[in-house]
Parts: sequence; structure tokens; C-alpha cells
Amino acid sequence: MVGTSKRAVYAALFGNLGISIAKLIAALLTNSSAMWSETYHSFSDTFNQVLLLIGIKTSSRVPTERHPFGYGKEQFFWSFIVATLLFGISGILSFEKGFASIFDPVHQIVNTNISYVILLISAIFEGNALRIAFNLFRGNIEARGEKVNLHKLFTEFQESKDPTVLTVMVEDSAALLGIAIAAIGIYLSDVTNNMIYDAFASISIGAVLMLFAFFLAKENRALLIGEAMSKKDHVKIIESVSKIPEVNRVITLRTMHFGPNDVLVAMEVSIVDNINTDQIEQVIDTIEERIKSVIDVKTSSKIYVEVERDSCPVNSKKMQDHKKNE
Repeated sequence: MVGTSKRAVYAALFGNLGISIAKLIAALLTNSSAMWSETYHSFSDTFNQVLLLIGIKTSSRVPTERHPFGYGKEQFFWSFIVATLLFGISGILSFEKGFASIFDPVHQIVNTNISYVILLISAIFEGNALRIAFNLFRGNIEARGEKVNLHKLFTEFQESKDPTVLTVMVEDSAALLGIAIAAIGIYLSDVTNNMIYDAFASISIGAVLMLFAFFLAKENRALLIGEAMSKKDHVKIIESVSKIPEVNRVITLRTMHFGPNDVLVAMEVSIVDNINTDQIEQVIDTIEERIKSVIDVKTSSKIYVEVERDSCPVNSKKMQDHKKNE
């Protein structure tokens, strides 16, 4: 997962770096407020990728005495910084540029063909980066043997715990939307000779950036605080553990993500009576193996199982049936 996340980030990084320089040149040559907003947008996206790579790198550090559960949440932290700092700043700058153009009587855009060419090239690069991120996202569904459809994609997007791929997808989607807004604003100003459309395009791009920033900040805030695994994985664990003959029932199950594939699992189970200490240890080992078999858990060091004895006629029958099958 880390390797695929890096692939998506690198694809976005190199694409955005070239796009940023091209948009800056176009903004200087055309004096378009919308192109300036797109320049702020692309440069912030480029720096975003650097921060995401830092998050991937630092999250892979081995646990220490001070951080015994590791550094997996570094990815959540840096993705949160991307949302709150960079998107927020570029959004504010776009707002400022747009409103300044509205009240500037001499504002005039020139060389609009340059803007069209740069925006078209940018759309191609951003579309390719989005395609790579989307394929990785879709691959998670296909890897589970599930059919990819609109509902599955929406559910996967909601339940994804990988802030890196999620951020890249949001960035590239915002970039394509920003390109479309800039192109429309520049075109309307060009054909009507009214610069208000160019200014409104800049303000609209700023609004898009702030909207996407709020969405990303909200998603990463939940992960930083400590978000549980998806309901689907929660149910899979309970069903798998409940099938163990010695297990009476699952009393509690608490989970928390430390990273996309690094999960803390704390489970309390009730086991049948009349089994010795060695058998209890075997039951705990079996429970851990069942948990690792149904979800992608990095290590077993974050799986904690607490057992209590429970005498129940139903479970006595369950054990008898199990012994007969043996």
C-alpha cells in the first residue's frame, strides 16, 4: 500500500511541478486573475506532494520507547497540514486576486490563446494523475474480489483510511474543476471584453480550494482523533471469531487506525467453561490468527485479546459437536 501511495504522489508531484511553471508564465503574459489563481493552486499542489512524501517516510519509522505504537499517524498529520495550511492559503490568495481585479479599473487580460493552451496541457497532466490515483483506489476493491460500481466506489471513498491517495484524488479533482472554471472565465471575458468574468473565475477557484480543504481537514481530523475500522471489517472480525468452537460470544471489540494498514484491535471474548490454561492460550492464538486472516493488519503486536469464562448450555453443545467432528 505504501508503494502504491508513493506512485500516486510522485505522478502528481512531477505533473504539478511542470504545470506550475507553465501557469506562472501564462499568468505573467496574460495578466489573467484566473491564471494567477491557477498558478497559486498548482504551486500549492506541488508542495502538497512533498509534504505527503514526508508523511509516508516518517510514518514508516520503527516504534520507540516514547512512541511504542509507531509513527503511522504521521500520514494523517501531514495530510491535515496539506488541507488546512496550503489549500487554505492558496484559496485566500485566489480570493484576494479576484476581488482586487473587480475593483481595478485598468485590469485587462491579453494573449488569451496562451491561457487556453496551458490550461489544455494542464488538464491532460492532471487527468493522468487522477487516473493513476483512481486506478489504485479501484484496485483496493478488485483485490477483495468485489465488483467495481458507483456505489462501491462511493463507499470505498467514505471508508478509506489512506489519506495519501485520498488527498491526491481530491487535489486532482479540484485541479480539473479549477481548470474548467478558469477556461470559462477567461473565454467569457475574452468574447465580451468584460473582465468581471475573469475576476469571478478567480474567486470561484478560491471557493473550490477552500471547500476541498474543509473536506480533507474533516476526514483527517477523524483519523487523527482515532477512527475505528470500517463497519464491514468490524462485522467480518466478529463473524470469524464467533465461529471458533471455544468462543461463546464477542463481548466488546474496539479498533483504531494508526495508519492505512496499521490497526489496533482490542477484543474481549467470552469462552466456554471447562478448558485449561493451555487451551485458553491456544484460543487466544487462534483468535489473533482469525483477525489477521480477515483484515490487513501489519503486525500482531497491536492485537489484544482478553478472555473470560462463561458457562452456557448452548456452548457446551457447541463444544460437543466440535469434538464429534474431530
